[in-house]
Amino acid sequence: MAEAAAAGRNPWAIIPTLYFASGLPYILINTVSVILYKRMGIDNGRIAFWTSWLYLPWVIKMLWGPLVDMYSTKRNWILWSQVAMAAALAAAAMSLKQSGFFMMSLLFFTIGAFVSATQDIAIDGFYMLALSDKEQAFFAGIRATFYRFAMIFGSGLLVALAGRLETSTGNTPASWAAALALPAILFVLLAAYHKLILPQPSMDGQQGGRHVRSPAVFLEIMASYFRQERIGATLAFILLYRLAEAMLVKLAAPFLLDSRAAGGLGLTTAQVGVVYGTFGVASLVVGGILGGWLIARYGFKRCLWPMVLALHLPDVCFVYMAYAQPPASLACVLVSAEQFGYGIGFAAFTVYLLMRAGESAYKTSHYAISTGIMALGMMVPGFASGYIQQAVGYKAFFLIVCIATLPGFLVIPFIPKEQRRMESA
Repeated sequence: MAEAAAAGRNPWAIIPTLYFASGLPYILINTVSVILYKRMGIDNGRIAFWTSWLYLPWVIKMLWGPLVDMYSTKRNWILWSQVAMAAALAAAAMSLKQSGFFMMSLLFFTIGAFVSATQDIAIDGFYMLALSDKEQAFFAGIRATFYRFAMIFGSGLLVALAGRLETSTGNTPASWAAALALPAILFVLLAAYHKLILPQPSMDGQQGGRHVRSPAVFLEIMASYFRQERIGATLAFILLYRLAEAMLVKLAAPFLLDSRAAGGLGLTTAQVGVVYGTFGVASLVVGGILGGWLIARYGFKRCLWPMVLALHLPDVCFVYMAYAQPPASLACVLVSAEQFGYGIGFAAFTVYLLMRAGESAYKTSHYAISTGIMALGMMVPGFASGYIQQAVGYKAFFLIVCIATLPGFLVIPFIPKEQRRMESA
């Protein structure tokens, strides 16, 4: 029997709030921060460079993952992570009213990023301990849905709220401080709720003794990852598949916000919350669901090339917008089309990572390594994207983004596309 059921806890009372709590910090720190800094007058180069560093905790979280196994319980890690997240967001909100707000808020976002990555480790571990195998399979889609609801809440509703406050008060720092204070309060409530509702699985806290985390074991896990078939092609695929998207994502919101004279679309903060954070993210969710269904129906190998095209071809929507500078209504359609294609293409990417991890005796660790490398592939291109845009303008920048799709196409013929039977441990 599942631990949650044994403790009298319905998984429906646990999983939605846990994965909403998992998704919200990620979207706030990596996406909403870009819009915040743009509205606070920071230039595109510094925005893209410094916010790209915020991906780092998700790149290296595998390094302290064993500590979550070895010390205390997953339940305690979740509770304290949520308290710490509330504190980090509150501190970031208060820092916006200071003269040195940029580096101060970046510091608190960085702390929040490390806390969020740790919370992700604990939540995923708790999920496997508290639910039976059957429940884990059933709730896989539910957890993904509520993670994405958090994305809509963060990049849509909170950004729209900040925009409305900007309009009504005329005070941008206070408006964004209020918008960040809301999720800070929400994390206090989530911590209190989870303290009351989360069960205490009997195996929670025993993994450190059951799975010895010696340096030799850690090194063997890492070595086995790099011994995989055609690992060079796989690494190139992970790093290059989303190269263009990694460049685009850092400049999409600034492009929508910048004035038409500066080459942007001149949308208000509230409009960006609706266009990019609500309709765009909703389209991303629908595309991801459709992509998963298509792979389940037709198989990964048959779907790969169509999904690669679905990911990359809609980038031309931003080229068109840079040249035509359409009104907000058409921009909403074009942004939604690009995000829909991204959702479909990312489904293939996710399935490939799971497929390769499934060939290993160390499934969880190998998947964590792959997602860390994936985050690295998003972080590094972001360092330069803002400075490139400033040097060449939005029109040329989005053309460069389209050219940056080519390495992702070129590496695909060399990757393994068939899942092999897992080797024994």
